[in-house]
Amino acid sequence: MPRVAWIVRLRSQLLTAAVTAAREQLTAGGLLDAGEVRTAADLRTADVVLVWADQPLPDDLVSALVDPSVRVLLAGPTITDADGGGLLAEAAGLAWGAWTPVHDLRLRVGADAVDALRPAGHSHGDQAHSDQHEHLTDRVVTVDKVLDDVAVLRVARVGLHDQPVLTWRAATGTGAWTMGTQAGSVAHPTSLRALSQVLRWIGGQQAPAPERVGLLGYGAIGHEHSRAVRATDGLTLTAACDTSSQRLEQAAEAAPGIATNTSAEALLERDDVDLVVISTPPDSHAQWALRAIAAGKHVVVEKPFAIHTRDADEVIAAATAADRLAVVYQNRRYDPDFLALRRRVDAGDLGGLFHVELFVGGYGHPCNLWHSDESVSGGAFYDWGSHLLDQALNLMPQQIEYVTAATHKLCWFDVTNADHSRVTVRFVDGAEAEFVHSDLAAALKPRWYVLGTTGAVVGNWRTERVISRTDIGTLAEDVLAPADSPPTMDLYAADGSRTRLATPAGQPYGFHRELVDRLQWGIPMSVTAQQSRRVVAVMEAAAESAADQGRPVVPR
Repeated sequence: MPRVAWIVRLRSQLLTAAVTAAREQLTAGGLLDAGEVRTAADLRTADVVLVWADQPLPDDLVSALVDPSVRVLLAGPTITDADGGGLLAEAAGLAWGAWTPVHDLRLRVGADAVDALRPAGHSHGDQAHSDQHEHLTDRVVTVDKVLDDVAVLRVARVGLHDQPVLTWRAATGTGAWTMGTQAGSVAHPTSLRALSQVLRWIGGQQAPAPERVGLLGYGAIGHEHSRAVRATDGLTLTAACDTSSQRLEQAAEAAPGIATNTSAEALLERDDVDLVVISTPPDSHAQWALRAIAAGKHVVVEKPFAIHTRDADEVIAAATAADRLAVVYQNRRYDPDFLALRRRVDAGDLGGLFHVELFVGGYGHPCNLWHSDESVSGGAFYDWGSHLLDQALNLMPQQIEYVTAATHKLCWFDVTNADHSRVTVRFVDGAEAEFVHSDLAAALKPRWYVLGTTGAVVGNWRTERVISRTDIGTLAEDVLAPADSPPTMDLYAADGSRTRLATPAGQPYGFHRELVDRLQWGIPMSVTAQQSRRVVAVMEAAAESAADQGRPVVPR
């Protein structure tokens, strides 16, 4: 693994803190930290020197940096603000002009990119397609001239021209990454990924091979994982396992050439599987995760993580001891309505959150699959709760004081799940989150009702219809369940004004792209096993509370 030495000379404390945090994340991801460079002699301790500066560097240090035997990456504003004599820009082979204002940029692969520096999700051999891009909010320095021996690895469009934002000049051992002039862009996954990739490449490390994925269980969610794996660079689907031969036929039809079998043990023993996606019923999640980890595999577990916290703890401990990744597929973190709400909370539009209500349901018979069998699914708290409670707890990370819950069994006696359930989470600062799931709700509550100290957000269900014709030309109308459409999201200000929020589609297969970033580049995922374990603790406490007349229960 390359050793990276750092030169950080920044006036802004905010930018310095962001660079320090990025340094910690890159080091946690596997890059070796060779320490701070204070003298020219320190340069010899590293494979690569990363310079992040917005003030002139000492002349002797600049002279040492332009020595072709020293591999250097100039980040952020360094090439313009720290290079009084122009020696660094000359070594990089760039003649720069002016900076654009800060705005939403679209970064694409440059004409000279090597496979090791292609962003996750970029199709091989497709670098000419302008729609293949990543977003980053920053500014761009326009470049008036690029020498012929400079490799342009990433670009951002400004006007009619592609401006280089990541370059490498092998003749002088000098590269430039001109993003990272803003604190927010330094910590962005796009920036961290680009830095991790280019530093490893400069340091002589080969590009990692794709992670080979095996699917354990191939129902509807297994097919979703199949599609996501096949669409994400850095992952390759090699095998699928299910007890149903019909579902295995569907798996092979979707992904020709993969191995299929009905033996889970055989899947775990395969040498061409690095990561196992566990899509079995919830009561078996923990046992299969433990077996996969024991077989040396990384694991992605369907939600809920487990039925009991003790099982989640055992999986986390086993993964830590084996240096394997264990993470839960919390796909509702990427829903448009949640992304819209998360954006407004992060922007401070609601102030401090103190009351969050979430609802899902309607009036109708629940399904007769294992989802409605409490002994397998964990009960009504676990099915939708593993989604919506995860969202609530992501918005409210403070310590939990206790959980109360209630259930009603009044109508659907051919399934064992409750017909109506409510969970209330009380936090130590007095804030509360409530989740209601009901199959007896003839009238729907809002999907979201969120109150903050300076504003509120209400998310109302939509009733959408798909209109078509039958074979004889008459009207065919398919009415979608409320949960099948993202709700409309309205932001209410303290003065009573209302703003309809855009609901961003989000990055396709965002979880799987983060998975590649974590496994190949060491970039932390936004979903962690500890977060999912916290959700299990709340659901477990809710089940205990409901069984004891709503007694407050402290989660384990």
